[in-house]
Amino acid sequence: MDSTREYNFDGLVGPSHNYAGLSFGNVASSSNLRQASNPREAALQGLAKMRALAARGFGQGLLPPQPRPDFALLRRIGFRGTPAQILARAAAEAPVILAAAWSASPMWTANAATVSPAPDTADGRTHFTVANLNNKLHRSQEQRQTARSLRAIFHDESRFCVHDALPSTPAFADEGAANHTRFCADHGLPGLEMFVHGRAEFDPSLAAPRRYPARQTREAGEAVARLHGLAPERVLHVQQDPAAIDQGVFHNDVIAVGSRHVLFYHQHAFVDEANVLSTLRSRLAGLGVDLQAVRVDAGQVPVRDAVQSYLFNSQLLDAPGGGFILLVPRECRENQAVSRYLEAAVGNGGPIVELLDFDLRQSMRNGGGPACLRLRVALNGEDAGRVHPGVLMNEPLYARLVQWVERHYRDRLLPDDLADPQLALEVRAALEALESILGLPGLYDWTDD
Repeated sequence: MDSTREYNFDGLVGPSHNYAGLSFGNVASSSNLRQASNPREAALQGLAKMRALAARGFGQGLLPPQPRPDFALLRRIGFRGTPAQILARAAAEAPVILAAAWSASPMWTANAATVSPAPDTADGRTHFTVANLNNKLHRSQEQRQTARSLRAIFHDESRFCVHDALPSTPAFADEGAANHTRFCADHGLPGLEMFVHGRAEFDPSLAAPRRYPARQTREAGEAVARLHGLAPERVLHVQQDPAAIDQGVFHNDVIAVGSRHVLFYHQHAFVDEANVLSTLRSRLAGLGVDLQAVRVDAGQVPVRDAVQSYLFNSQLLDAPGGGFILLVPRECRENQAVSRYLEAAVGNGGPIVELLDFDLRQSMRNGGGPACLRLRVALNGEDAGRVHPGVLMNEPLYARLVQWVERHYRDRLLPDDLADPQLALEVRAALEALESILGLPGLYDWTDD
């Protein structure tokens, strides 16, 4: 019997988690600009989710936070001197750029990379392409450390291949797995990979959003599919509804989520919905998969409620007895339309048989829900054994990380605190201790500090 199962690698929230409102097009991020954050609570909320899923038998790992602030970025744009001098001058002259250098956005690992598991690829290895995230300054600086972390964790090159990010130009704007869904009969069998784009650089005839940017290009999805050695008939490129982008649906995972044979999506998720579903059904039928599409009508849940609650930024998890568990943020319970929909949808004979909700309010206020926090990687038993074990969640690791957070993280952070050189020292001390906890010495390159 095939032992392949899906692992979720959640981002461990970093000590500089703050509300700088850097992500134009992300309504939650912009709405909480300059409010006080609680990095300690954010990290503990994320760890609680990881622990709970691991305890239920799900494959659960983590991806570590990145060094902050990014002094290399600040030096490249002309800030010189000691770390304290750099921070002081940047705070006075370019506070938004300083906030970008401090961003804890690597916590949202759905944007870390796009992953194609071994059953789909030409060489039978699991392929990762690091996202360039070039639409936003604060996210574009992640790719170097993301590649370094992925290569440290998935270190066996005979089984894993980590590709560098695509060229950082508008034509190849790539936001990672937040715009990618894999369908299959079973995680260990060949599947169909759906890449969702907001625009095409070289096809101006496509409709485009007017208010907010489309962050993912079709050209990026096509490039990733080539790099991963995917057969053309196992790839589907579809366009996100530009009107939904203009309502704050900055990634596809804010309005749709899928797993194996199920697509849970909003009526306004895609351009030409009927054609998308028809093509999906036809392609999946060739793989022996009967697509089960769960459509949420705008009359049931308006787009604004989907964005406010992050209903679709949820996790579809394989339930032990069949069907799926839907893991949602607690905000779904607090939104009347969404709560009413979920009460009717769960256990009504459809694919969703159980509902889990978690308090992820610190992440949610910065614009990231449960699905933002995780990168999915399907692994068979042998390949799972070749993943660096220090990042796989269990009770002893959870206990050590809770102690680490309580020792190193502040419980209140305001934008003005980003000029404090002591915070930079605290972050470095925390990450140096984390290298030891995870058994990853040399994970970070401190030469730029």
